[in-house]
Amino acid sequence: MDPGMTAAPPATAHTSRLAGYLFALGAGATWGTTGVLSTALYGEGAAITGIGFWRVLIGILGLAAWGLALRPDLFRADRRGWLIVALGGGALVALFEVAYQYAIAGTGVAGAAALLYTAPVIVAILAQPILGETLTPVRVLLAVVVMVGATLTVRGGSPTDGPAGADGPGIVAGVVGGALAALSYAGTTLLARWAVPRYGAVKVLFLELTGGTVLLGVLLPLFGRPPLPPSTASGWLYVATLAILTVLLANFFFFAAVRRIEAAPTAVAATIEPVVAALLAVVAFRQGLTLVGWLGLLMVAGGVAGGYWREAFREGP
Repeated sequence: MDPGMTAAPPATAHTSRLAGYLFALGAGATWGTTGVLSTALYGEGAAITGIGFWRVLIGILGLAAWGLALRPDLFRADRRGWLIVALGGGALVALFEVAYQYAIAGTGVAGAAALLYTAPVIVAILAQPILGETLTPVRVLLAVVVMVGATLTVRGGSPTDGPAGADGPGIVAGVVGGALAALSYAGTTLLARWAVPRYGAVKVLFLELTGGTVLLGVLLPLFGRPPLPPSTASGWLYVATLAILTVLLANFFFFAAVRRIEAAPTAVAATIEPVVAALLAVVAFRQGLTLVGWLGLLMVAGGVAGGYWREAFREGP
């Protein structure tokens, strides 16, 4: 056999894995822009409850255009898919879109990201009764580390800096919003473990975003919070950028990563998100963190990454 032919596959595999890690880092980095772009929208007068609706609507229109051009089967699903994924998953998406905006406005960008990253802890705990997965002592320890880290990040932040200012919802509402966002994110993760093997990741994303958009469009007016469109050109630019980066590009990066590397190292690399969010908040709005806040943020990222990293070694050959 030609030696050149035997050397090619390892090099190709190495390049593919390297690309996978880069895609995962790209997903985390683009998700990390959610907080600063949302905060910029507050400065344009956008309502906290409406940002998520327009973000998801523009995202779903972009995804639908992609489906019409390249994936016509994206729009086909059975009754269970529409009821469980579109309606149930859509309800989780709708809750997340409103709750996370309250978290950003109330606790600051870094605090919201840290609270959101308690979601893997919730998944680890709920996966035992729901999916039968083992809750090990190491998982419990990492859960404690992440929870303590999230608390330190919120306490060490400065949520009143930046466009939201003193008119924001307050730290209590922000913490409640962050907790609800983490719960909804954990719920979509657990749902995905059932739905993705049946429908595929992109179709699950499409169904959930469709359901979330419809529910937000119906429920927000009923609660006296109609999702008014941005009133300025710059506001539309921020919303469009938010949709392109955090709904479309980040998810396609993530899907590209998991096609090349395992789920656990993909999630490890994506934990760059809260760090990117905190750094962007410092640069854009001077939402600084104290030493305690930075320590808490590192505990959150380290605890989540450590859990996924351990799973990668445990599941490896």
